[in-house]
Amino acid sequence: MDKILEAVVMSSYPNNVKQGLVRRVIEAAKQPMDSEQCWSMLELSTKLYLTGDTKYKREIGKEVLEVYGHYHPEEFEEFFNVRFLLSLLQEGYGPLGKRSHYVLDYIQLGLQFILESPSANSIFSLLRIEVLRKVCERPSPKQCAKISKLLTQHPQCIPTGKHQVLFCQQLIRCIGQFQCISEGEEDIMEFLEQVNKVSGLLQRIWRTQTSAILPSLKELFTIISSTEEQEAPSNALASVVQFVPLELMDGVIRNLTNDDSITDVQMMTAIGRMIDWVSWPLGKNIDKWIIALLKGLAAVKKFSILIEVTLSKIEKVFSKLLYPIVREGALSVLQYMLLSFQHSHEAFHLLLPHIPRLVASLKKEDSNSATSSLEQLAELIHCMFFRFSGFPDLYEPVLEAVKALPIPNEDRIKHLLGQNAWTSQKNELACFYPRLASKSETGKIGLINLGNTCYMNSIIQSLFMASDFRHSVLNLTEGNSQPLMTKLQWLFAFLEHSQRPAISPESFLSASWPPWFTPGAQQDCSEYLKYLLDRLHEEEKTGKRIYQKLKESSLMSQAVEHHYLNKTLIEKMFGGKMMTKIRCLKCLNVSSREEAFTDLSLAFPPADRHVRGSTSVLPVEEIGPQFIEPPENPSQLTGSPWVQRKAPMAGHPAAPPMPVETLGSQEPEEAANPLSGNAIGVDAAKDPLSAFGEQACAPKDSRSVPDLINYFLSPERLTAENKYHCEKCASLQDAEKVAELTEGPHYLILTLLRFSFDPRTMKRKKILDNVSIPVVLKLPVLVTPEEAEEVCRREKDRAAPGSGFMSVVYDLCSVVVHSGISSESGHYYCYSRECTDTIPHGQPRDGAPKPASDKQVDFEIQWYLFNDTRVSFSSFESVSNVTSFFPKDTAYVLFYRQRPGRQSCPLHEALAEAGRLHGEPSLHKELMEAISKDNILYLQEQEKEARNRAAYISALPKSPLWWRDFDRDKDDDNSSGGCSPAAGGGGSGSFHGLVF
Repeated sequence: MDKILEAVVMSSYPNNVKQGLVRRVIEAAKQPMDSEQCWSMLELSTKLYLTGDTKYKREIGKEVLEVYGHYHPEEFEEFFNVRFLLSLLQEGYGPLGKRSHYVLDYIQLGLQFILESPSANSIFSLLRIEVLRKVCERPSPKQCAKISKLLTQHPQCIPTGKHQVLFCQQLIRCIGQFQCISEGEEDIMEFLEQVNKVSGLLQRIWRTQTSAILPSLKELFTIISSTEEQEAPSNALASVVQFVPLELMDGVIRNLTNDDSITDVQMMTAIGRMIDWVSWPLGKNIDKWIIALLKGLAAVKKFSILIEVTLSKIEKVFSKLLYPIVREGALSVLQYMLLSFQHSHEAFHLLLPHIPRLVASLKKEDSNSATSSLEQLAELIHCMFFRFSGFPDLYEPVLEAVKALPIPNEDRIKHLLGQNAWTSQKNELACFYPRLASKSETGKIGLINLGNTCYMNSIIQSLFMASDFRHSVLNLTEGNSQPLMTKLQWLFAFLEHSQRPAISPESFLSASWPPWFTPGAQQDCSEYLKYLLDRLHEEEKTGKRIYQKLKESSLMSQAVEHHYLNKTLIEKMFGGKMMTKIRCLKCLNVSSREEAFTDLSLAFPPADRHVRGSTSVLPVEEIGPQFIEPPENPSQLTGSPWVQRKAPMAGHPAAPPMPVETLGSQEPEEAANPLSGNAIGVDAAKDPLSAFGEQACAPKDSRSVPDLINYFLSPERLTAENKYHCEKCASLQDAEKVAELTEGPHYLILTLLRFSFDPRTMKRKKILDNVSIPVVLKLPVLVTPEEAEEVCRREKDRAAPGSGFMSVVYDLCSVVVHSGISSESGHYYCYSRECTDTIPHGQPRDGAPKPASDKQVDFEIQWYLFNDTRVSFSSFESVSNVTSFFPKDTAYVLFYRQRPGRQSCPLHEALAEAGRLHGEPSLHKELMEAISKDNILYLQEQEKEARNRAAYISALPKSPLWWRDFDRDKDDDNSSGGCSPAAGGGGSGSFHGLVF
C-alpha cells in the first residue's frame, strides 16, 4: 500500500484525481493491517511531511500520520520512539544541506497520539532537554515560535527546576537577537506574531513559576546594559517586559538603581535601549517601566545619566508620536522626560523645530487618538513656555501652531512641574543620606538662614507670595539702573524656578541691610520691611521707571494714566493715603493734611477698652469713622462722620456708627445689623463659611484686627498738655483728631504694635494678647464726590452721589508670626497664600470684574508655612490657632490684598487683569541662563554627594541582590534569606523576599 500511495503522490495526475486515489488509500488504512505494513506507511508519511516539496505532499503526509496514530496506536507508539525523536532533533531529516524545517511541527503532531502511552514520560524528558539545547543554539524567530507553540500545547515538555530558569534566560537571549529582515507589511506582521508567541510562552512559565521572573529580568538587564555588543539588541525584548507583574516594579527598580556593581555607562546604555522600546507596537506597560527607572535614577541623584539619556533620546521619542500604534506610550515617556528636565531649556529646545510639523500632522489625521494627543501635547508645551520663558523668537512658530488648542491654567501647570521634577522624586533610602535634601512637596522654595536672618526671610517670602508685586518685579527689564530692585528680581526668579529646596539670600541681604542693624543679631521684621520698601521707592523715584506697561494698557483712561504715571511700583502696590483732620472744639474749624503710607501701625487699645459680647464691634463711642453699605443698594454712600456724628460733647449724644467689618461671618447679601449683640448672620452649623467666621472671632476678652483698626481710626481728644493750636482762635484749644483713609492700597500691610517700651524696666516688652485675624476684611475708605459719581455711574445706581465712605474688601494673603517675648530675640516665620482673582468660566469681562465668592477666595486657596528652609502645606485654621497653641507665637505683620470690585481703583483692576492674562512673566535671557547653570550645578552637587555617601548603604547589613538567590544550588533553596528581621522565607521561591 505504501508503494501505491507513493506512486499516486509522485504521479503527474491532476490534484483532484490524486485526491480521490489518496482517499481510497486512507480509508483502507483504517482497516486492521500487519505491523510491517503500518511501519512502511508511517515511514512514507514521515518522508512526505518532512521533505515534501509542495504543500500538497505535506498535507497528504499529515493526513496519513493522523489516521495511523488514531487507528493503529500501538504501531504508532513503536514507530514514534525516543531514539527516533532524538535523531530527528539532533541530526535532522533529509539530505545534508537540506535538512527539514518541519521537525518541530512533526513532533507536535505526533505527541497528541502518545500522551497516554507508557513511553510518554521518557519522550517528555527527552524534549525538556532538547528544547533547552535548541534555544541555546539561538534559532531563528520562526523556529523559536515553533518551540513556543510546541511547549504551549504540551507544557509537560517545558524544562523544570534550574533548567527552567536557564531556559527562560536563553529564550530572552534569543529574543534579543531577533531581527525582521524584510520590510514588507506581511513579513512584519508575521515577525510580530512570532515574537508574541515566544514572549507568550515566557508569560505562561512565569504565571506558574514566579521564581523564574527575577533571574529572567537579570538576564534581560545584562543584555540591554552590555557595552561590548557591536549590534544593539532587538527591540523585540520589549515584548518580555510587558508580562512582568507591575507589583514587582518598585523592588526591581530600587535594587537596580542602588546596585553599585552597575556602572554609569551600563545604566545609561540600558535606559537608552529601553527608551527605544517605545517603538515596539505590541508592548504594554513599557512606558511605565521606563518612567519608573527614570524616577528611580532621580531618587538616587544620578542626574548625569538622566541628562545624557534625555538629550540623546528625546527627539526619537517625539518622532514616535506620528504613529498611532505606539503614540500613547511614547507620549507618556515624552511627558515625563520634558516635565522632569527642569534645570535647563536644552531638551525642550531640541523639539522646537519638530513641533509645528507634528501638530499639523495630528490635526490632519483627525482621529480620537490624534485629538487627545494634541491636547496633552499643548498642555506640555505651555508648561515648558511657563518654565523656560524669555525666548519669544524661538517660541513664536510653536505658539502659532498650538494657538487653537486649550491652554491649562497656572495651577495645573505648577502642579505638573512640581510633581515631576527630578528633585521632587522621593528616595526610600533617604534616611541613609542625611545631607541629601529634596525639594519640598509643596513646590515652593525655602530661604537659608544666614544667622538670625529669619526676619528678612519671612518678609521676602510674604512679598514673593504677593503675586501682583512678584509679576511686576519679574517683568523688570535689563539695564534699569535700579540695583536693589534688580537683586530682588533675581531672588524672586530663583524662588520661582530653582531646583534647590532652599536658596541663599546672601547677596540681597548685603544690599538691603539697614546700616544701623547689628550683624548676627535678631532684628524687627517690621522695621526691615519699612526700610526695604522705602529704599525701593526712593531708588525708582529718582527717575528709573520699571512699570511702563500701564501707559500702553487700554484698560486705563488718559486721565487715570496721568494720575498714576508718576507713581513708583511700591506706591502702586503698597501705597495708600490717609487724611488727618483736627477740629477745634471751640470754633469747630477743621484743618486737614493728607499723607501717604505703606503700612498701618496698629496700637493696642488700653486694657479698660474691651469688645462687647462675642463680636468684633467696638462700643459706639470708641468706633472710628463710620461707613454704611446697605445690602440692597451696595453703592450707596454715606456722609462725613462729622455730619452724622456730633462731637462727643455734653448735650450732643453720638449717633451709632458702623465699624470696620470682617467677611466670612455673614453673607454680603444678608441684612444683618453689625451693632446688635451678635453680628453672625448665618447659621454656623449649616454654613461652613459662617463657622469659619466664628472661629476667626476673638474670645470674649481678646482683640481682633478690626478692633485695632477701629481704634486706630477712632477720634482722639487733644486736651491738657496735648492741646491743639487753632489758627482761627489763635490759641491753644481742646480739639479732636481723626484719621480717615482716602485711598486703599492694593496690598494693605498691617503691623500690630506688640513691642512697647516699659519705662520702669527700661526695656521693650512684648504684648502677648491673642488677636483674631479675619480672612476677609472690609475697610472704610473716604471717596470724593467725583469718585462717588463714577461708582454710581458704573453700577448704574440711582442713588444721589455725594462725598462719604465706601467699604473696600481685602483678602488675607500673609501673616508674619513672631515667636518669643522680645523684639531683640525669638524667631520669625510666616503663613502665606497666593491670592488671585478667580473668575468663573464664561463670565463676561465687560465693566468691572466680578469678584469671586467669599467661599472661593477663602477656602480654595492653599496656605503654606515658610520657616526658613522648611516649606510645608498649612491651613487658615493653623493661622488662627497658632497663638492658642503657642502663646509666645503671635501674629505681627499682616498682608491683605484688595479684592477687585466696584470699589477698586482702575489701577488695581488693570494690575489684576494683567496678571490674569499673562500669568507668570517671561524672564530675560541672562537671568534664565543663570538659573539653568545653577540648576545644573545643584544636580551635579547632589549626584556627587550621593556617590560620596554610598558608605551609608555599604555599612548596612547586606541584603541579597535581586537575582543572587537564583544562582545558588537547589539544595540551598530552603536556607534563610536574611531579608526580613526573622531571616526566614527568603528562598528563591519567594521573590518578594529579594527586595528591600
